[in-house]
Amino acid sequence: MMNMQETEYINVYGARVHNLKNIDVQIPRNSLTVITGLSGSGKSSLAFDTIFAEGQRRYIETFSAYARNFLGNMERPDVDKITGLSPVISIEQKTTNRNPRSTVGTTTEIYDYLRLLYARAGVAYSYLSGEKMVKYTEEKILDLILNHYIGKRVYLLAPVVKARKGHYKELFEQIRKRGYLNVRIDGEIREIVYGLKLDRYKNHDIEIVIDKMVVSNSDFERLKQSVSVAMKQGDGLIMILDADSDEVRHYSKRLMCPATGLSYREPAPHNFSFNSPQGYCPKCKGLGVVSQIDVDKVIPDKELSIYNGAIAPLGKYKNSMIFWQIEALLEKYEEDIKAPIQDLADDLIEEILYGSDERIKIKNTLIGTSSDYFVTFEGVIKYIQMLQDKDSSATAQKWADQFAKTMVCPACGGAKLNKEALSFKIHDKNIFELSTMDIAELHEWIENVDIYLDSKQKIIAVEILKEINTRLRFLLDVGLEYLSLNRSSVSLSGGESQRIRLATQIGSQLVNVLYILDEPSIGLHQRDNLRLINSLKKLRDIGNTVIVVEHDKDMMLAADYVVDLGPRAGRLGGEVVFVGTPTEMLKTDTLTSQYLNGSRKIEIPSVRRKGNGESLWLRGASGNNLKQIDVEFPLGVLICVTGVSGSGKSTLVNDTLQPILSQTFYRSLQDPLVYDKLEGIEYIDKVVNVDQSPLGRTPRSNPATYTGVFSDIRKLFVELPEAKIRGYKPGRFSFNVKGGRCEACSGNGYKTIEMNFLPDVYVPCEVCHGKRYNRETLEVRFKGKSIADVLDMTINQAVEFFENVPQILNKIKVLQEVGLGYIKLGQSSTTLSGGESQRVKLATELSKRDTGKTIYILDEPTTGLHFEDIRVLLGVLNKLVDKGNTVIVIEHNFDVIKTADYIIDIGPEGGRGGGKLLGHGTPEEVAQSNIGYTPKFLREELNTQ
Repeated sequence: MMNMQETEYINVYGARVHNLKNIDVQIPRNSLTVITGLSGSGKSSLAFDTIFAEGQRRYIETFSAYARNFLGNMERPDVDKITGLSPVISIEQKTTNRNPRSTVGTTTEIYDYLRLLYARAGVAYSYLSGEKMVKYTEEKILDLILNHYIGKRVYLLAPVVKARKGHYKELFEQIRKRGYLNVRIDGEIREIVYGLKLDRYKNHDIEIVIDKMVVSNSDFERLKQSVSVAMKQGDGLIMILDADSDEVRHYSKRLMCPATGLSYREPAPHNFSFNSPQGYCPKCKGLGVVSQIDVDKVIPDKELSIYNGAIAPLGKYKNSMIFWQIEALLEKYEEDIKAPIQDLADDLIEEILYGSDERIKIKNTLIGTSSDYFVTFEGVIKYIQMLQDKDSSATAQKWADQFAKTMVCPACGGAKLNKEALSFKIHDKNIFELSTMDIAELHEWIENVDIYLDSKQKIIAVEILKEINTRLRFLLDVGLEYLSLNRSSVSLSGGESQRIRLATQIGSQLVNVLYILDEPSIGLHQRDNLRLINSLKKLRDIGNTVIVVEHDKDMMLAADYVVDLGPRAGRLGGEVVFVGTPTEMLKTDTLTSQYLNGSRKIEIPSVRRKGNGESLWLRGASGNNLKQIDVEFPLGVLICVTGVSGSGKSTLVNDTLQPILSQTFYRSLQDPLVYDKLEGIEYIDKVVNVDQSPLGRTPRSNPATYTGVFSDIRKLFVELPEAKIRGYKPGRFSFNVKGGRCEACSGNGYKTIEMNFLPDVYVPCEVCHGKRYNRETLEVRFKGKSIADVLDMTINQAVEFFENVPQILNKIKVLQEVGLGYIKLGQSSTTLSGGESQRVKLATELSKRDTGKTIYILDEPTTGLHFEDIRVLLGVLNKLVDKGNTVIVIEHNFDVIKTADYIIDIGPEGGRGGGKLLGHGTPEEVAQSNIGYTPKFLREELNTQ
């Protein structure tokens, strides 16, 4: 029988995963526990790779062997025993969903409930006339005909073709065989004669004449029968033609516009889905955007002539068919090929770009034949579009894409849905209008909409509205009120997507579950931190255990229990340095508690840099929620862009400024969001975006290959006497190419063994034992170490080992300086966190020669960083600025904000309520302001020192 201790606590005995040093940890159940420590100290190894991995493995073991085959490999973590483990759910930052169709609405399932609401309680309107659609039963149609046409001569018509091209010879033959004598074609009643056919290139309307009669009560049975037959032949639609006045009325069992006869299908949830052919816009297939050729990219300089290369895809004049065709067009318009393109007639340019229906004559002198040659010119844009086609080669597609731009779909205006779906409304709003509202606005609308519903709608909608309301409430609780349902999941930060999943879990109301979260405070302004903490406490209070891997001070102090790992990172970490309550922790002397109790702190610089006197001015920025703002970026300083989540920081820096600079310096294909102009670009010569995306897509990518130091290491090994005797070249020391690598495992170091209905098993290669190279390669040694031994070194070990090899030392020393001394040179990039990947990239940039005119852009570089790591990072960033460069950081961490030379504060709220420039200047100047939320917290930071 389990003792009390084992049921009240999660007990981990002998954890040795990665760098954990055989540790024992006890975590109370039904509590909020924070696991903290330096980057690389073993937090994720304990929380995710030990506790979560074991919980998931035990759950999967309950499945049948057949089911386990589909769930991939679940290795037992290197731990002696774990007791007291509940079913476990991990909520990580890694945004694996790169599907452009995934949105906030689909992820949270709120959009699914809205689809159900519109399918069952929406009111249909005609997109042709704007009138409310109607639908009748057969009995109702009979009553209406008797009331309106009593005593009149009428034709009962069954529509079979509506505005479609074709000769319809076979259709008329089928109708004739069914026994019908007449049809109404394009408003004219005609007899069906053998061989009747129409102009196949024109649109036609065709109705079968089912009956011709005078409407009277005495002929009721005949009328009833004819209406029934007409409805069957017309697929639920019937038309009544008044023989005397030629007036036509439409009646339908389905939704129908009484004025135009437009008919809709019976609404179902999939009719409102932009992922379903029944609901999406036929032009953009539910993406909301289309790729179109940009004329400004095709003709970038209108002062040039066509002869001198004004049409960029064609380049300068050469003897080829396309130029001969253009010459023939120019001759038709009596224009010269050497004239500037801006002087040519608009009609001519239109024909050059989009082609001409007329056949043009190419002179025999050009093509070297005895007679003139006639061709139809299809235009330059048609030629580029042809190369964009999926059948073209990847190189051709890439070439064509440089002349294209992504623009809002002209058919649906970005709504992603077809006209029919957008014509269903509830309280004057269609489903797209609801999905563009931010969460706060939508919540208010949903709460108040029932007063506008009729009694039938209320009965149908009450449960659906309740479900939507509950889910919206949870999103508000975790500080996401600025998002909208149609926001693409790809555009969300790691913190935002994690908080969405957290809101979904709170909404599920599960109990006795162990939740493990990875830094949920990322991307949150201090203002919203309290709401997040309250959400986690709510999860705990309904009967769950919550473990959070976190560096945030507020989160640590609000926790019930703290586990601090250390004392340092990598080999020097992996030990438990403190376990207990936050109050007890403040009295200890660990590195974390020193920062919490104030005995250690990140100092405010005594002098703020003034910069080099020049500035970048971004004028009229109005992308997303930005309100036509003019922003100054002084050069030669450390700039911090601040504001609450969703205020417009990323829009300003990542989506507007950075793409402008990348297009200028690197001909990037990403278009910036809307702005008027950028002044001062002549003062810089390079832009470097240091983001948190993985270093490479495969496990073969590692810090040594990414930074380029691996090439230097291979050159060093090639120069060794043993390598020279054997005639080895650099490729001999690469594990990616044949020659020196172990061919048994193709340089992977492990083999994958397929177990049929059991998960695949990964075992070290029995030939090279995980070293990746063959025996001959490993015999070449430098200072007693083979190339495999070097890749297995941590950065700290490598710095000592290569102290006398300057070209290698300089590159790896920078990795050590950015606080990555604990990672291995050959560590797979897929095992690095977002923050670690970002610092590898930063180190790579630092090791390059800089011109002093570079702009570095970093988005939340403090992700995954301990206070001590932030201190190290700031040292690196300041080193860049001291060389004359400019560093722009989007950040919420006040340890970074208070050390900046210049702050740009955007807000005041997120979403609609943001996008304004609230303040700018030194931290001291911004702290004086009373506008927005940043000054208040900044004052507190500056006053405590």
